[in-house]
Amino acid sequence: MPDFTPLLDVPAFPADGYASLADRLQRLLGTTHDVVFVQAEAILALEAAATSLARPGLIALNIVTSPYGGYFGHWLRLGGAKVHDVAAAGGQPITVAAVAQALAALPQVDLVAMVHAETSSGILNPLPEIAALARARGALLAVDAVASLGGHELDVDALGIDVCIGGPQKALGGPAGLSFAAISSRAWAAMAQAPDRGPSSLSLLELRRTWLAAGRGKPAGMPSALEFWALQAALDRIEAEGLPQTIARHARAAAATRAGLTALGVAPRVTDPGSASALATAAPVPAGIDAGALIAAADRLGVTLTPGFGEVRGRLVRLDHTGSRANFAPVLASVVGYGTALQQLGAAVDLGGAAAAVTDGYR
Repeated sequence: MPDFTPLLDVPAFPADGYASLADRLQRLLGTTHDVVFVQAEAILALEAAATSLARPGLIALNIVTSPYGGYFGHWLRLGGAKVHDVAAAGGQPITVAAVAQALAALPQVDLVAMVHAETSSGILNPLPEIAALARARGALLAVDAVASLGGHELDVDALGIDVCIGGPQKALGGPAGLSFAAISSRAWAAMAQAPDRGPSSLSLLELRRTWLAAGRGKPAGMPSALEFWALQAALDRIEAEGLPQTIARHARAAAATRAGLTALGVAPRVTDPGSASALATAAPVPAGIDAGALIAAADRLGVTLTPGFGEVRGRLVRLDHTGSRANFAPVLASVVGYGTALQQLGAAVDLGGAAAAVTDGYR
């Protein structure tokens, strides 16, 4: 019987190691903001950010390009904020013009909230341009960077991001059970105006009190040593590769995937490469083909395709090139597997051309 004790008998994470991890995340994010750990998957960190900022009288422009943006607006509303949603077409990025128009319609705006990249639909939102619009209005900017950190350029301080939520489970190739938030002094001041919800797992101010103000030793509660060791290992690997190289590797995987789909005879769902996520590429489910059947056919070939999330479910499948999958062999397998599954379901595709296009992307 296998010995699983290495996973069960994990040594304690050193009490002086948490601050070091936060400092390394600061460098990765390009920020001098405080970084705090949320001991849960990033969806809790997103809810904590919205809950900590929300208050009666807060005026927020919430950009919705997936269910996650919808969740953030819902949590803001629960806290009494007045939320104005600006939504993109299904499976497409928001346009700068739409955000500018929505902002112009608001006499006052205190907060702009958005997702940077969406693996749920394979899109990349125009963060630098939206950040400039938020700065021009003096609004706080909250960004969900869970899917973009390590896969796209992200300089928190240069962009003027006030609350940046990250997680290591995407491009960083780390654990899913731990997340973090970088918080500016402006954001802390705004949270201090909201009702104090501590002690609570949804209070970032509580983390400020119990960890930052307490000297950044061991976080409150019972931290999962396994998750923190895994985060440390992920950061070791990213730093050894170099963040620019990690970003370039994801960009190459995305470009090769898109070229492979085009050669296959299928247009990627996001037509503009500059508006496409480097973490996952959305491919269409052709008319007359059931998304579930397509996914099942690929699965029988040993290739994982994932369905669209939210309103695009059934209309697209996602080819994942995140973390360790942003390399030649997984990219080739995804494109050829998707094409073979289509062929088995009756679609006419060029498998040889697709394989050649992916290979050319790695010469």
